[in-house]
Amino acid sequence: MFDIKLNSQLFFVKFPIIFPLIYGIILFQFPNFETELIIITILILGETHFGATWPFFLDKINYPFIKKKKIELILLPLFIALLSIIGFIFTRNLFLLIFFITNMYHVTRQSFGVCKLYCKNPLELQFQKTIIYLINLIFFFIAFFRFYLPIIKSEHLLIINILILFFFFLISTYYFFKFKFSEKYLTLITGCIIFYPACFVANPIHIILMGVTMHYTQYLYLTNHIQRFRSKKTSSHLRKNFFSYNFLLIIIVYSCFMTLFSSMGKFDSSWLKDLIFIPILGQMLHFYLDSQLWKFNIKHNRDNVLKYLKF
Repeated sequence: MFDIKLNSQLFFVKFPIIFPLIYGIILFQFPNFETELIIITILILGETHFGATWPFFLDKINYPFIKKKKIELILLPLFIALLSIIGFIFTRNLFLLIFFITNMYHVTRQSFGVCKLYCKNPLELQFQKTIIYLINLIFFFIAFFRFYLPIIKSEHLLIINILILFFFFLISTYYFFKFKFSEKYLTLITGCIIFYPACFVANPIHIILMGVTMHYTQYLYLTNHIQRFRSKKTSSHLRKNFFSYNFLLIIIVYSCFMTLFSSMGKFDSSWLKDLIFIPILGQMLHFYLDSQLWKFNIKHNRDNVLKYLKF
């Protein structure tokens, strides 16, 4: 009756619920360690996930693709970097709102992409897509009207949560009736609850971190899986191990530096606080480059990315 396999894909990709649960327990049971929780999450999962973009993108297998797509993969990222610098300096609030919108859209796209890896029923997949985009749009407006344009107050949160949970109940009931319970339902729920913290956290940083830990583990698992199988096919055993360690070293070093810059926001000096722009810029480039590297209507990506996602 229950088509559930207890393996690494379930815990890191299909339904990595353990990570926001751990985050939430620490956040609400040990509120004095909120800052440490944020920094450790960014260090271990957040920036490592952003750092994985670079060895994934700059893998030698992509060199011909990058040369062929110079506008999309070189010039446009430089243009995005320039616009980000201008936006951060002159219209910071608007820039940060755009950053948040881009972040949510990027995560939502990946959530649906993960569903596509495991669901082959077109009707079921279309339902998953509609629900994931709809619920994340609702969470965006809740976050916007709580923290950017504060119309939603704390006294409104109980009714909002009741309505959201009732909506999830209706979705689940329909899904069980129409498609049955399976791992695909868990993957759908993962994509739907990533931004649910918008309905109850007091600090907006937790909207980006708490549920998004599931997004981080998905990305780290999938990029590592692809890198390992790429090197397995194209390299000797010695070189395969070198590429694996190299991939790990890059994301660790990247994460350490970017977490350091992210933590500068705690200083009183304005120029030290502004160093947070460096990891934000890295994240903006991650959002864009991923939109190009995981675009499977491009043959290069089908041959060098999608090919290795046949679990």
